[in-house]
Amino acid sequence: MSISTQGERPTVRKHSAQRVAVVTGAADGIGWATARRLAEDVAHVALLDMRLDAARERAIELGGTHLALRADVTSADDVRQAIDAVIEQFGRIDVLINNAGIGDQSAPTVEQDVDAFDRVLAVHLRGTYLMSRAVAKVMLAQRSGAIVNLGSIAALGGIPGRNAYGAAKAGILAMTRAMACEWARGGVRVNAVAPGYVRTQLVVELERRGTLNAAAIEARTPMGRFAAPEEIAEAVAFLASDRASFITGTTLAVDGGWLALAAPESVLESQGANH
Repeated sequence: MSISTQGERPTVRKHSAQRVAVVTGAADGIGWATARRLAEDVAHVALLDMRLDAARERAIELGGTHLALRADVTSADDVRQAIDAVIEQFGRIDVLINNAGIGDQSAPTVEQDVDAFDRVLAVHLRGTYLMSRAVAKVMLAQRSGAIVNLGSIAALGGIPGRNAYGAAKAGILAMTRAMACEWARGGVRVNAVAPGYVRTQLVVELERRGTLNAAAIEARTPMGRFAAPEEIAEAVAFLASDRASFITGTTLAVDGGWLALAAPESVLESQGANH
């Protein structure tokens, strides 16, 4: 999307149907749900993932003319090569979804491994920075584009022991605001989505192992359930679309009311019983 201002009445000019989206961490979970959703809106989706075979299977599953690429988002060379490949194939990039991420180490702060801490920050924060920097060069030359970063409720509230993950996601939200302001007059919008707890395959596996208390999370969430990956994807797709043409620098919480709650969980049960 590009915005032209004539007098005081801005108008939105939509591109042709050949719009191109890039999604990192696209083979599973929120990334895959987002790739599927964006394929409804754009002609081409480039699915980036560390697992090339998995990304290829997903691209085939989407049908149409989509692209699978292996990329380590912590590597500036990998990022550059991936973006060059997208441009060579499609000639433009209209949407970037920075979704690639890894889980945090589950240990008390005083027992945490520093290398593991650094790795979480590298994948989430450095990865978002490198991808955004590379793609923004393309979008600024086009004078149009939308970037959506994946944050988390962990960036906005304290979760004991989740130091690296929370810090990385908070950094992503800060970068979102800074890049949005820097690139707004170049026609590039930058926003973020902050999901709550999402029922991905990883969550299902953790629940099966007994390392995640799903019932406690549902009890703490005002809507009383986890999100489906597709619900996060809908929010991402909205911010990436022309429907959000005057929205930039914002973080949209998609958390079932988690961040809004400022009362004991028992209040939710008592209120629910009254309706």
